[in-house]
Amino acid sequence: MGQNFIADTVDQTLLFPPSLHDWLPDGHFARFLVDVVSALDLSAIYRSYQDKDGRGQAAYAPEMMVRLLLYGYAKGVYSSRKIQTRTLEDIAFRYLSGDQHPDHATIAEFRKRHLDALSGLFTQALLLCSEAGLVKLGHVSIDGTKIKANASKHKAQSYGRMSETEARLKQEIDGLLKQAEETDAAEDAQYGQDRRGDELPAELQRRESRLRKIGEAKAALEQEAKEKAAQQLAEAEQKVAQREEEEQRTGKKKRGRKPEVTDPEQAKPDDTAQRNFTDPESRIMPDGANKGSFVQGYNAQIAVDSASQVIVAAEVTQETNDKKQLLPMIALIAANLEQKPVKVSADTGYFSEANVTHESVKDVDLYVATGRDKHSNVAETNGDPPPADASPKEAMRAKLRTEGGRAVYKMRKAIVEPVFGQIKEQRGFRRFNLRGKENVCREWKLVCAVSNLLKLFRAGGVLEMA
Repeated sequence: MGQNFIADTVDQTLLFPPSLHDWLPDGHFARFLVDVVSALDLSAIYRSYQDKDGRGQAAYAPEMMVRLLLYGYAKGVYSSRKIQTRTLEDIAFRYLSGDQHPDHATIAEFRKRHLDALSGLFTQALLLCSEAGLVKLGHVSIDGTKIKANASKHKAQSYGRMSETEARLKQEIDGLLKQAEETDAAEDAQYGQDRRGDELPAELQRRESRLRKIGEAKAALEQEAKEKAAQQLAEAEQKVAQREEEEQRTGKKKRGRKPEVTDPEQAKPDDTAQRNFTDPESRIMPDGANKGSFVQGYNAQIAVDSASQVIVAAEVTQETNDKKQLLPMIALIAANLEQKPVKVSADTGYFSEANVTHESVKDVDLYVATGRDKHSNVAETNGDPPPADASPKEAMRAKLRTEGGRAVYKMRKAIVEPVFGQIKEQRGFRRFNLRGKENVCREWKLVCAVSNLLKLFRAGGVLEMA
């Protein structure tokens, strides 16, 4: 029987110009992204080009560059070099770029220059999700994850080690300077005094550079210690004033020692306080995924709506724990959507009596774990309210042990943790590409904006185009 094959047309010249729209199937995410970006407000980016006089090489269209970056982040392609390569090798990237191929330096410069505007797309994407009915604010779960900084933890050094290294370097520099003076004197005697005398040996330059960096890092740690002491002083003075006011009101002297008040000017960093020389604003943090290990990174926070796992607030902090993040995250939700959630759940890292009793969350139904108990295994209560003299912690523990409280809290993981999994596992975002807290926060909001656009796409969101 004879063989029958479809003709191999790799060398076939196209008789008609190809259409980019023929390259992708209907319903592809790249097609959706074209519609979304055309609906976004990119005026902040366009305004930055108005200062130019129009001469010189033409710039790539901002809409096209935004499409490339959003699609790259959606597919786990964060490197500008890899995005450049994909515009040549990947049909979807080629479609989104309109068969143009900006080089990696142009892509990197566009992201850096317009990072603030790109992070602002988070709010726009969130509002699109809200308009599509994906955000209900009936139950929002808050959590954080540690994400590596664009810096190695081996480039960090403790304050105590800095002091030791600083003393050693000063001693070595003094020795090198003395050696240089002796060499100069010997050369003057041999060749005459015709050298300029300002040439520094490379070894001396290297040590002086290291000494300067260590000095700057020490000064920064010392300033942080003073600022922390000033904050503690204010808190201690407030507690002392409250204690004295209560003693005057009751006529009884309170038991226990008064809070100690320290002078911020005398504060010094702990010898174990560390600072990274590559990204000084990053911190050494415990890695929750690997017990006993640490990462050089940031604490990335999200608040996720239970209806469709849309991120309704995103932030980055240098704090290693989540204690101070509950109230700011709820405030961010209200700022983004002009409405507070009905219920908010969070793990024990967010609990403090001050948090759950704060005036700003009086109208929010909070479910915040008070300890490491597995609430699915603790005994249920009969729903009776806690005693009138119960502390806020005891009241919250009793609330979480009711049938209703357990039902709400056990949904916490199912709401927020899959979103972290999608970002870190599916899209491989495990390290920030930029440095400095402000830039890192902006990049995190860009990552979260892409997450929301993917939710909108998969939910079949339809945009009404003008």
